[in-house]
Amino acid sequence: MDKTKMVNSMTGFGRGEFSTGNTSISVEVRSVNHRYSDFSIRMPKNLSFLEDRIRRYVQSRVSRGRVDVYVSYDSWELKEQDVKVNSQLARTYYNALKELKEDLGHKGDIPFSLIATFPDVVMAKQEESDEEKLWQKFSCALEQAVDILVDMRRQEGQNLKQDILKKLETIDKEVSEIEKRAAFIVEEYRDRLEKRLEVLADGIDLDSDRVYQEVLIFADRSNIDEELVRLRSHASQMHDILDGGGTIGRKLDFLVQEMHREVNTIGSKANDLHISKAVIEIKSQLEKVREQIQNIE
Repeated sequence: MDKTKMVNSMTGFGRGEFSTGNTSISVEVRSVNHRYSDFSIRMPKNLSFLEDRIRRYVQSRVSRGRVDVYVSYDSWELKEQDVKVNSQLARTYYNALKELKEDLGHKGDIPFSLIATFPDVVMAKQEESDEEKLWQKFSCALEQAVDILVDMRRQEGQNLKQDILKKLETIDKEVSEIEKRAAFIVEEYRDRLEKRLEVLADGIDLDSDRVYQEVLIFADRSNIDEELVRLRSHASQMHDILDGGGTIGRKLDFLVQEMHREVNTIGSKANDLHISKAVIEIKSQLEKVREQIQNIE
């Protein structure tokens, strides 16, 4: 099957790893449903130069959803010249501590080791040549994690698709029942009206033209042909969209809203117990479809 035409869920998880003699990298990617594309990356600060590459790669593979990327690494070998000291910042920390010591009346010394532990006083920075080498290693773990994530989202998406198709099949059966029932509504109304008028008239001749006009008014008011045509059209479009795959969640959500609208109109116009029961069942199935669609990319 063409993977570009498959339905994808927005829920998934993937983990990738890469190890060498002095480097151990692991990447975890988690995704859940979200109205738009939302990415969050958590990684060591001294690897922040990789963030843009990570974001662009994940976005090229995942179109929609809340995606969280977690990066960890161990035993990364640093060269002496890669360590940078921010003397000005260290002096600022020292003066702040000195002022605090005087305000509190503290007599002790300010340990140099304490200042060295403050953020950004001592920083490790990779040289450009090492950055590219690290990305080549890191991208292996990232690609592995995203591959697993995408496969999980695709498998879950196919399960969602099959479930939605089953519910659409149930809806189709109920619509067929409504169509059958709609053909008798006007006739039954005419019979009820005539019987009621006969009882009320008590032997008086009935005005057949008047009865005919009332039946016509009822037939026009209760006609649901247009709603049934649109309902079937929306269901057909939903089948086509599911078969087309890709990023389809919002399209499906819109169609479900339109189907709800048509079904509500049918229920209010038909004024029939059998059709009302079918309408309730269709609305129940549509609500289940809507819940499933919230997880589709």
